[in-house]
Amino acid sequence: MPAHSNVTDIRGQSPSVTCRFTVLTVNTHKGFTALNRRFILPELREAVRSVSADVVFLQEVHGTHEQHPKRYTNWPAMPQYEFLADTLWPQFAYGRNAVYPTGDHGNALLSKFQIIRHDNLDVSISGHENRGLLHCVLRLPGDGREVHAICVHLGLRESHRTAQLKLLTQRLDALPGDAPVMVAGDFNDWRQRADAVLKPSGLREVFAAQHGKPARSFPARLPALRLDRIYVRNMKASHPQVLTSRPWSHLSDHAPLSVEIEL
Repeated sequence: MPAHSNVTDIRGQSPSVTCRFTVLTVNTHKGFTALNRRFILPELREAVRSVSADVVFLQEVHGTHEQHPKRYTNWPAMPQYEFLADTLWPQFAYGRNAVYPTGDHGNALLSKFQIIRHDNLDVSISGHENRGLLHCVLRLPGDGREVHAICVHLGLRESHRTAQLKLLTQRLDALPGDAPVMVAGDFNDWRQRADAVLKPSGLREVFAAQHGKPARSFPARLPALRLDRIYVRNMKASHPQVLTSRPWSHLSDHAPLSVEIEL
């Protein structure tokens, strides 16, 4: 994680009380198109930049990889999350979940606000795929309010997801009751069971609140399954969107989600 920088107003103005900002969540598929046919991280970076989000939740992002730089001439010389952050998001954090002989990948968070602390909660089920919850605490400019941002990528098996959601609720219940919280990412919750687990902790899903159901986000070219989510607590959410048109439909196997947040 880089050294903290001085963050001013999110619109580039002088420091003031920040009441509204935009959130984006996207499963980057490690920088490859669906079925790993083509490496498109540079194109994905331009698409992410075009949204002008203030906080970006990333899943399946590489920290390191020893073999890919030898195969792809446009592979970045830095971790993927740092490449995506570029000059727009001065703050970023990475939670390494999966480690293998050639490299590692996990969740990341890019922020135009100061990240004052972060930790990665291991929610892996023994003997199965490695998963984590990246919990960052952001400090907003102006009045210095703190916002909790938790980046999620849950398991493929329902029993694993149930156990991981319970660990998430334990983390949520340990936070101050009036703390602003947003939880976003790939929940793999195609049976739509997460809401029942998370509602007692005060979370509400932004698409379900406005449209009655979470967004269809997978597969990106013709979304049918409701896998990705954005939950909030003690925050107002408006204008939730599923980004399904080009170029997004060709940049990952998941369609990104965005929403405007107001405190």
